[in-house]
Amino acid sequence: ALTVRFITRRFIGDYDPTLEMIYRHVAVIDGEMVHFEILDTAGQEEDSLQIEEKIKWGDGFAVVYSVTDRCSFDEVMRLCFLINHIHSSPKRSSAGEQPPVVIVGNKKDLQFDRMVSTEDGENLSKALKLPFYEIS
Repeated sequence: ALTVRFITRRFIGDYDPTLEMIYRHVAVIDGEMVHFEILDTAGQEEDSLQIEEKIKWGDGFAVVYSVTDRCSFDEVMRLCFLINHIHSSPKRSSAGEQPPVVIVGNKKDLQFDRMVSTEDGENLSKALKLPFYEIS
């Protein structure tokens, strides 16, 4: 939903959230045209080799969890560790340069179903030294 909203500028509730997709989008940022290729992994269970290949593919990451799903939040630290580990590998040509990573708590509007507090997200982002946002 986050990716679709970014590209279309509106919320579309009728899509398959379990379908992995690559979206292409062009946007003007700070007066410069930027071409995006966004891999939406849809949070499916995968083996570690698949996850590693996807992390190698990316130049920047939004690690998104649902505030209504504690298990998705618990995956954030592991994914951030993998991103850091894979992108600091001496095998990478840009070793030492870490890609931009942001932690995003989604479904902020579902307060009555919330299982992860804003404070939990803030504390994790401080521990990992990464930006944090909650969105709907």
